[in-house]
Amino acid sequence: MLLKQGSSLFGEFCFLFRVSELRTAIGPLSGRSAKYCTDACLRRYLEARNWNVDKAKKMLEETLKWRLTYKPEEIRWHEVAHEGETGKVSRANFHDHQGRTVLIMRPGMQNTKSAENNIRHLVYLLENAIMNLAEGQEQMSWLIDFTGFSLNTSIPIKVARDIVYILQGHYPERLAVAFLCNPPKVFEAFYKAIKYFLDPKTAQKVKFVYPRNKDSMELMKSYFDVEDLPGEFGGNGTLKYDHEEFSRLMAEDDVKTAKFWGIDDKPYHIANGSGHSAAEVAPELAAPIAQRVS
Repeated sequence: MLLKQGSSLFGEFCFLFRVSELRTAIGPLSGRSAKYCTDACLRRYLEARNWNVDKAKKMLEETLKWRLTYKPEEIRWHEVAHEGETGKVSRANFHDHQGRTVLIMRPGMQNTKSAENNIRHLVYLLENAIMNLAEGQEQMSWLIDFTGFSLNTSIPIKVARDIVYILQGHYPERLAVAFLCNPPKVFEAFYKAIKYFLDPKTAQKVKFVYPRNKDSMELMKSYFDVEDLPGEFGGNGTLKYDHEEFSRLMAEDDVKTAKFWGIDDKPYHIANGSGHSAAEVAPELAAPIAQRVS
């Protein structure tokens, strides 16, 4: 027992030493870059590069340049709400067994053609999912429902490649697992093309599951409460996307995001599909999120 504890402590010391090395290597930071680069953040970049400080430094520097120009923390729901009208990507109202935020994706509900807008919508929801992670939690889970999927609704391979690049390059070690539920045969060729761009570690996190398959359902139950899990994923729960309600929640979260990053946002009124508006509400800032947004 003592040997095991000693080994664990030594391993943790090595991790902390590498984090310190990486912080020294990237040098002094200021503003949002300094806020972004928490110890947890540096650790994720090191893990993504097998604890090679030089490679992690290069990866992190590329992310900081990207965040400086793309400004993902400045994207607001009213800018991308039209992309979300069908609920093609949304944050679930439940968590997995580890308390991780869950993103629901429905590629069959694709409703627009703009590659840039599709990417901005996804980036917005990734940032939102990260902000809503429990304290100390670094990863999220994805549930992908292929109902209605066809080649007509699939995004182009180039767009998929760009999304993979952003996910792997700028959100390392954020994905815990991605369940592809009941994908049709036509998706297999599409996935083969996408998998070519996937890091082997990321590819291992992708699980194909089928609601009528016993092994698939046992796997799902090991990650989710069956009462929470929506029926399309083999559970007993129901999850109907309500664009008006989701817009209200995102507007509230936008206030928290602006407060965290020190951005002076003006309130917006979000128009929903029925023509009504969901006014932005300024909630009290929840538990400290400094360790979550990284």
